[in-house]
Amino acid sequence: MSDALDGFTEDAFTDDGKTRRLFRRGDGPAVIVISEAPGITPSVAGFGRRVAEIGCTAVLPSLFGTPGKEVSAGYAASTIGWACVSKEFSTFALRKTSPITDWLRALARQEHERCGGPGVGVVGMCLTGGFALAVMVEDAVLAPVLSQPSLPFALSGRHKSDLGISDRDLARVKERTAAGIEVLGLRFTNDRLCPGARFDRLRDELGDAFVSVEIDSSSGNPHGIGSTAHSVLTEHLVDEPGHPTREALDQVLELFRTRLLPST
Repeated sequence: MSDALDGFTEDAFTDDGKTRRLFRRGDGPAVIVISEAPGITPSVAGFGRRVAEIGCTAVLPSLFGTPGKEVSAGYAASTIGWACVSKEFSTFALRKTSPITDWLRALARQEHERCGGPGVGVVGMCLTGGFALAVMVEDAVLAPVLSQPSLPFALSGRHKSDLGISDRDLARVKERTAAGIEVLGLRFTNDRLCPGARFDRLRDELGDAFVSVEIDSSSGNPHGIGSTAHSVLTEHLVDEPGHPTREALDQVLELFRTRLLPST
């Protein structure tokens, strides 16, 4: 196992004949951390450690890439290229849920049973950002987080406002938000991979149940955040008190405390 995953235990989960590796750390209710492209990088593992530190079990499924490998432009590009041709990822289709989310829903059910608590949290990032929305169709999911959701890729105006889920799944998501489940979304304002129109659509569909955190990355912003900033919780996190990315991280962790650890 990579040094980046020291302290994690490796396991596997099978559903519908598909087996994938998992990496776990911590105790308490589960939070499923679905990594961004290119995979479970050291910074994704670092986010998992923060989840474990608050009293949850961080569960990191390996959907692509080499667990623990450092990020690079070539590595990320190869993963995105693979996803574009994979039948499990709907990278361009409109109003379609990626098939891989069926496996993730089954994982959410298992981790709820395994770890206990009132339910589970789910974090999607970039390529998988919208998966947290699709997985919350599963009743066990109480704390969904969409970090820079980037599918479908923003090829047109319709793509930019699409949520990457089917009409049927969106209807179920709206039932769950009407019953009190909040959806937390994170993005940088200049992020072309996660366009503002997508968050506008989430606000239109979910109303006050969608809590958006949009971090200023425009030219001349007060924190000097670059215009190409993308990964709020990982590669572009500045872990300093008062920095807006640190505040976004703290808000995510507080959501898990509130929804999954009510006794605290």
